[in-house]
Amino acid sequence: QVQLAESGGGLVQAGGSLRLSCAASGWTSSTYIMGWLRQAPGKEREFVATIGQSGSTTYYADSVKGRFTISRENAKNTLYLQMNSLKPDDTGVYYCAAKIAAGLDNRARRYDYWGQGTQVTVSS
Repeated sequence: QVQLAESGGGLVQAGGSLRLSCAASGWTSSTYIMGWLRQAPGKEREFVATIGQSGSTTYYADSVKGRFTISRENAKNTLYLQMNSLKPDDTGVYYCAAKIAAGLDNRARRYDYWGQGTQVTVSS
């Protein structure tokens, strides 16, 4: 059974940093495109970042480019999101997701498996 479990969320002041982790189990995550998406209260789920199977290719939303870094450690079946220079607008529930089909994608509907999410709150 495919499972994704996020951790590392919390409350941080603006300008601070957090590192999110996503542990995959029940399958070999290295065969899948992985991504992070987030959802703020009252808003639709939005794309944050995605990474290819080997970790050599990445793609970011313009709103986080230069501040967030996505990475993966396939030997540990783990995905990461390093978030620096956090802003109040980054507040939301952050979801780890996996995509079976090839190719990086910023569309939430293209992802096949989802974690339960971890809350990130950035205070001003």
